[in-house]
This record gives sequence, structure tokens and C-alpha cells, in this order.
Amino acid sequence: MRDNLIVGLDIGSTYIRLVAGQHKDDELQIIGAIESPSEGISKGVINSIEDATTSISRCLEKAERMVGLPIVSAWVGISGSHIKSEKSRGVIAVSRSDGEVTEDDVERTIEAARALSVPPNYEILHVIPTRYAVDNQTDIKDPVGMIGVRLEAETLIIQGLTAQIKNFTKAIYRTELNIEDLVLSSLASAEAVITNKQKDLGALLLNIGSSTTSIAVFEEGELLHTAVLPIGSEHITADIAIGLRCPINLAERIKIKYATAVSKEINKKDEIDISDLLKEEELGDDEEVISRKYVAEIAEARVEEIMEKVDDELKKIDRSGMLPAGAFLIGGGAKLPGIVEVAKNKLRLPASLGVNRSMASTIDKVNDPTFLTALGLCIWGNQMSTSKKHSWGKLPSAKFVGDFAGKMGNWFKKLKP
Repeated sequence: MRDNLIVGLDIGSTYIRLVAGQHKDDELQIIGAIESPSEGISKGVINSIEDATTSISRCLEKAERMVGLPIVSAWVGISGSHIKSEKSRGVIAVSRSDGEVTEDDVERTIEAARALSVPPNYEILHVIPTRYAVDNQTDIKDPVGMIGVRLEAETLIIQGLTAQIKNFTKAIYRTELNIEDLVLSSLASAEAVITNKQKDLGALLLNIGSSTTSIAVFEEGELLHTAVLPIGSEHITADIAIGLRCPINLAERIKIKYATAVSKEINKKDEIDISDLLKEEELGDDEEVISRKYVAEIAEARVEEIMEKVDDELKKIDRSGMLPAGAFLIGGGAKLPGIVEVAKNKLRLPASLGVNRSMASTIDKVNDPTFLTALGLCIWGNQMSTSKKHSWGKLPSAKFVGDFAGKMGNWFKKLKP
């Protein structure tokens, strides 16, 4: 039973979410989904190892009680504005005398592409092949079995700051949890949200978290571009707090209950009574009636800014308004009413809320936009665990971030009493 347990762990700035599944009868069955408040993490980066370790431990304890099994390892999502992507190319001579391309040739090409000059303070997280060429034939999805002399691979190399990754893995290892692999969060989310057909057409995954917004662009079935923007839904809360001159806790509750990203649909005379919220937050002196249109205008301005920054990323790769499958919005920020409309207008693309398209689950919680990253990590782990060989065209090789992670895990085990 324990061997079949596959766990996806999404460590966010506001919440830590965990989805546990079991591989039974050649399919993944979700058996539990847990969320727990997180501390010590800001913008996807650890700012207190002690607090982060405590938060992760709390989440793991809740999850173990729920699924009734010990959780010893997990597939962990990593995000943060320190993550960057870069294109690289690898070229090799085909090794066999008859010119047939083998799996070994493909691996050697990926390794050749991996040997780019990475800054000394960065680690490679993923080397993702986007397309191959055999001799003069380009745009090949899977070159294995083809005949040629020269094999070439175009790859997308995703890197993160070594110090941030070390802090991140250290906080996890201190809970005695083993890391199966670190996976870029937006890459894993896409496994749950975007179908292969949509990835072929061209699709954008937009994960609006509390303090970061991460994007992943797919075309012809491959990851084309990824970025993490240091702006998220808590910026909307901060704007409301400044605009209404109210405490941040009250601003968050006003945002969740009354805010919308489309102000034109609201009448200027529309007012909201927040006296109940004031009582609950024990604030007696503030105004009890506020303009709903004003709140909507504040939220709309910030959402438009987020979408404009996303569009700037699309312009960098010449895909602005040119992804036929459209944008899929996930994360806590995607729950804001009207945000899909703003996305359609600003990105000039079809847009919809991301939903779990990959598998049926009896646990409704995993279909929530906030749980889709943890679900995607669980699906990713299942695919990597069950694939007998690297499915290069479909799923990138998730190489672990350097030897230091394994060494650190062993070191923490030695410290155990």
C-alpha cells in the first residue's frame, strides 16, 4: 500500500496544499486532499526556515491522519520570481553504424544541450526538449528509430537560484520528508488542466497565487515559455486596504465577499454594508457603508496590470493574442469574479477557469482552482513512476537539482536521535 502512495506537495505563500493518490489497477486514485496555512514563505521563497518547516510538518500530520498511511516522500512544486528559462541546443553524431537513432542518442543530445554556461549561483531544474532535427529534417517530435548521421535537440532549460533552492529543500528535509523531485509548479499544473490537444494548438496556463503569478505557454505539445511574475492577489487586498483606509484583514474579507474585476457592471449608487464584518474583526470606528463600484475599480485596475504583464511575456515570444486554445486561469486569484472577462479583453485570447480535465476523482476538493497544482504534481509523480522509459516527447525529464539535495537528505537523517 505504502509503495503505491504518490503525494503532490504545493508549498505556497499563503497555504500549503497536499494531494495524495494511490496507483491501483493501472490508474491513479486520489485518496486525500489537505490544505494548511503556511508561514515563513513569501513570493515562493523561504524567508524563515523554522516557520516553513513547522508549517510543512503541520500539513503532513493532517494528511497522514486523513489517509491513514505514513507519508515518507513527495513530488514537490517549486516556483518563485527567481526561476528563469533559457533556450539551448545540443548536437551529437548518431552512434550506431546503421544510423538508427536510439534512446541513448536522445539522452546524449539532452546532456549536450544541458552543458550551457549556467551562472555560478544558479541550478538547472529541468531540461525540456521542445523539438528535434535529424540531419536536414526538422520539427521531429520523437526521433527514436529514425535514420540519420546528426541528431540535434532544441531545449528549454529552467533554472533557479541555488541558495533559494537549498533553503527550500532544507525546510522540507527537516520534516524528514524525502523529495522525489522538484518540479516547476506551472509545468505540473498543466498536467491536470490542459489536454494534449490544447497543448498542440497553443495554450497559456495562468496561475494567480497570493504573491506571484506564474505562466506556462505551450505550443505543438511542448512547453514554449515559462515565467514567474512577482505580483498576485494579495496586491489586490493591499490596494483595497489603502483605498478604503482599513486594516488588511478586513480588506481581504471585503475582496472575497464583494470585489469584482469588472466595474462597469456595477451601479455608482450600489453600496455595501460591512457592519457585520466590522463586528467580527472588532473594528468599531470605521465606516459601515462603502461604495461597491469603488472596490470594483480598485480590483479591476490591479487585475488589468497583472494581465498586461502576462501579455508582455507573450510579446517576448511573439505569441501575444496568438494561442488558439486560450488561457486557463487557476490559483486562488482566479476565483475573483470577472477576472476571466478581463483576461479575454487584455490578452485577446479565449479564457476560462482551469478545471481538472485529467482524471475523475471522488474528492471534490481537488477540482478547486487552488488545488490543481498539487493535483498536477500527483499526476506528474504517477507518470514519472510508471513510465518504463523517458517519454521524451510527452513528459520532460525531471532531473533533480544537483547532488546537494540527496546529500542534505542523508545529512539530516544522520542527525536523527
